[in-house]
Amino acid sequence: MTTATSAYGSRLAHLMREGGITNPHVLDAMAAVPRQLFVDGGLAPRAWENTALPIGQGQTISQPYIVARMTELLLERLGPGPVLEIGTGSGYQAAILASLVPQLCTVERIKSLQIQARRRLKQLDLHNIAFKYGDGWQGWPSKAPFGGILVTAAASEVPQALLAQLAEGGRLVIPVGSEYQVLRVIDKIDGQLHSRDVEAVRFVPLVPGETE
Repeated sequence: MTTATSAYGSRLAHLMREGGITNPHVLDAMAAVPRQLFVDGGLAPRAWENTALPIGQGQTISQPYIVARMTELLLERLGPGPVLEIGTGSGYQAAILASLVPQLCTVERIKSLQIQARRRLKQLDLHNIAFKYGDGWQGWPSKAPFGGILVTAAASEVPQALLAQLAEGGRLVIPVGSEYQVLRVIDKIDGQLHSRDVEAVRFVPLVPGETE
């Protein structure tokens, strides 16, 4: 990590702490992962701002606070098994998660974004990530059950396939809604699903199917 990246990372972690993020491992990951690697060159000067930025194909790299918040919520309760991310996007959320969990499976429906994300994550020597090009609504059945599932786009309703792939004791963190979206946490305890809404959010929609 360069001196400049370290300084920007420390400043970002400080902003996250001021925003209410308390998990020290999440804060360390936010400081360490070079966010400028995950945006186009022209946007690199804005990479460390606490704001969402476009990454092409109508998609965005999420606001750092939301990345940290969702990660912190997920880590509060993990069941046995790998973690599943729906929506690889730029690869930034995947980089944060892969720094904190033993095994990450990530699904992306836009082929060009997945290719770029693979390249970026390889640069960071993150080798505990399995990639799938596919429909996020369907999850990744052959890798299930998952100890945690994190979705980086807003679903009109919670996909039943993801609930079915959640391990006992695991947690699903997902934005839900269309015009009005909320960040929802769903825990699987003794075979029952327990849901609560955490806060209002704004994400691109979780679109079914695949595209180049």
